[in-house]
Amino acid sequence: MKALIVIAHPSDTSFCHAAAAAAERGLQSSGHEVTTIDLYAEGFRAAMSVEERIAYDTDDPILDPIVERHVALLQRSELLVFVYPTWWSGLPAILKGWLERTMVPGVGFTFDERTGKVRPGLRHVRRIVGVSTWGSPRHYAMLMNDNGRRVLSRALRMSCGWKAHPSWLALYGIDTSTDADRQAFLAKVESKVGSW
Repeated sequence: MKALIVIAHPSDTSFCHAAAAAAERGLQSSGHEVTTIDLYAEGFRAAMSVEERIAYDTDDPILDPIVERHVALLQRSELLVFVYPTWWSGLPAILKGWLERTMVPGVGFTFDERTGKVRPGLRHVRRIVGVSTWGSPRHYAMLMNDNGRRVLSRALRMSCGWKAHPSWLALYGIDTSTDADRQAFLAKVESKVGSW
């Protein structure tokens, strides 16, 4: 399968980058073709511009060449892996902005002209994987509704169709985790992702 890893952390020495590398190793060991997008390293702009918002309602909603390249990768990928830290109980702004700027009409969804209903635009996606860290323990994440997980495993899944299987790997309480905890999590990411 063609796999796309999207990483959203500003520091290339972060634990999230280590987790993305583990996911990449696991996918490659299973024979998947892997492409990685590092949103911060590419200087991805999170905010949709006024021009993009106006274009959103047209037949050509994509104006930025970076977004165009990312959409092309999305449209050929069958497995999507998102690696990010949970900040303020949700996705980092850059990842939320990436979703807003790539999941435009004709990409994330289409309109059925006959019924007027919204239809998934990424039906070729078979699996959506979230890999995230939380500073807080798991019970706090559940109390706060684990918003990033909900966005990816529910809202994004609506763009992929119900056949896209969501999977979740989270390291809760990273602020108090030991080196052994973190190494075990990286091994879990590599092993689990490599089993798909």
